[in-house]
Parts: sequence; C-alpha cells; structure tokens
Amino acid sequence: MPFPNLLALLFFLCFSSFSNAEPPGDKNDEMSVLVSADWLNRHLDDPDLVVLDCSIIVTQEEDGTMQNLTGRSSYDSGHIPSAGFADLLEDLSDTDSPYLFKPPTPEQFAAAMSALGVGDETRVVLYDNSNSAWAARVWWMLRWIGFDNAALLDGGLNAWKAQNLPLSTDAPTRPVRELSIAIRPELIADRDEVLAAINDDSTRIIDALPGAHYRGDFAMYARPGHIVSAENRSIALLQDENGRYRTEKELATMFTGDRNTRAITYCGGGIAASSVAFTMHRLGFSNISVYAASLQEWAENPENPMETVDPMDWQDD
Repeated sequence: MPFPNLLALLFFLCFSSFSNAEPPGDKNDEMSVLVSADWLNRHLDDPDLVVLDCSIIVTQEEDGTMQNLTGRSSYDSGHIPSAGFADLLEDLSDTDSPYLFKPPTPEQFAAAMSALGVGDETRVVLYDNSNSAWAARVWWMLRWIGFDNAALLDGGLNAWKAQNLPLSTDAPTRPVRELSIAIRPELIADRDEVLAAINDDSTRIIDALPGAHYRGDFAMYARPGHIVSAENRSIALLQDENGRYRTEKELATMFTGDRNTRAITYCGGGIAASSVAFTMHRLGFSNISVYAASLQEWAENPENPMETVDPMDWQDD
C-alpha cells in the first residue's frame, strides 16, 4: 500500500524553530493527554499505569516502495521499562480488510487492549518510535470505545532516549483486566459522511497530508490531490525538530474557528489524521471524527470527488 510513503516523507518535512514548554500535566503532576519523559519516568511504577509501545517499522524496498512492518522487533531490542507492545498492524486492525489499519470491531479492540492490561481503572501512556501518529491512532480508538484516561508521551521513544533514561528488553506480564465499551460511533467517519460533508457548511474536512500532496504535486494513492472542500493542516507542522508537539498557543494559530463545529480529519490510512484529531482535541475542539479508510478508499473510486491546486494559487498557512 502507498501510505508508508507519507511517513518517510514526514521525517524530512517535520521542522520548526519553536521551543516547546512542558506538557500541562507536568505542572501539577497529574496525567494530562500529553506527558513528558520526565513525568513518565516519575510515574513508571504507579500500579495503575499501563505503558504501551505502538511502534511500526517503515522500510523501503529495492524498487522504492515502502512497507509497513510490525514494530515488535524494535520493541524487543529495547523499550521503556514495563511497556507492553500494542500491535497496530495486527491485533488492533481488521486484517481481513483491503485497507491498512482499518479499525477492528469495538469488541475485538477492547479484548486486545484488555489482554495488554488496560482496564476501566487504569491509566494508559502510549508512545511510538517516530512522530507519535501511531500512538495517536491507538489513543483515538481508545476514545472511540469510551476510554478517556489515556495520554501520549510527547516526543515518543526518542524523547525518552534523549534523556538517557533506561530501556528494557523484558516483556511484562500483566493480568487481563475488565475494559468496558461505551462506543462513540461519531468518532469514526465513513465515506458517505465525508461525501455529504463536502456541501455541508456545518462540517469541516481536514487533510492531514503534506501540502505538496494536498496540492496534487505528486500522488501516493490512486488519484492526486485532496477531497473537494478539504482544508490542509499537515501533520508535518504539528511538531518541532525534536518530534515534540508544539505548544497549545502555537497550534491554536493553525486551528481556528468554532470549537463545536463538526470536523472530519483524513490522510492516507487514518494515522496522520489521528494525530491532527488529537491536536484538535487538545485545543478544545469537541466534535471531531477520523475518516479511518481515508484516501486508500476515497481515491480509488472515481465517483468520490477530488481536486488539485494550481501552484500559482497556493499560499502556505
């Protein structure tokens, strides 16, 4: 599938000269939706805290194509102590779907998380080995089934390593816990809702891909460009040069408008879109959905309208 090309590209596109303050939860030592490596290190032994590595390995084949591989080998070579491995490519996706990373049923997802020790009374910190988008996808699916006590590690595994904090090769054994389901179907959008939103002024469609892809300068999917009426808010601009999310003040300049307006985010396979949705949630937007199938599904059907942008008309946000 073409989606991994986005991740490879983003490693080069993510840039910023801004500094980043500590996540707000660090100020009073409570867990916020975004926590620092320092915070996690202080709370690593909390009995109710479950840490999960959500990494995916992206490789380039000899013909130039990119491939997604489970991050388990990376996890096995060294992870944050006590962390379990959340396999987004296998256990947390519908592997029978033609589309990568399609969410499984709520029951299947809850069962997989329960087996990792996540329960109604636990807190969860999620991280990955790249730009936090993989972790954000798991965070979003937890919200989808009604679990809100989860956070992302700001900067992911790289932030942990940058502070010379310890790594482990031991796989923890956690008891299976009871994880209730209170599904929020409005958090996952499908093709029909996106199609209806194109001519609906009460719903925003937000493209999380790089500006060059949004414009149609190149295509990673069946057709170039973006969904008609979509705004571009590239994941590449959400973080600084260290892979940490920009401050809320900085991000608020990118995401304006009524916080109650319905918004649907998309990308190639709903991964980068989850990071944008996480960011909007952090800024107080209250009615966000992720189009999970995204351009994998949309672009292959010529009946789904797409458009490109003339380079002469393009202005960076």
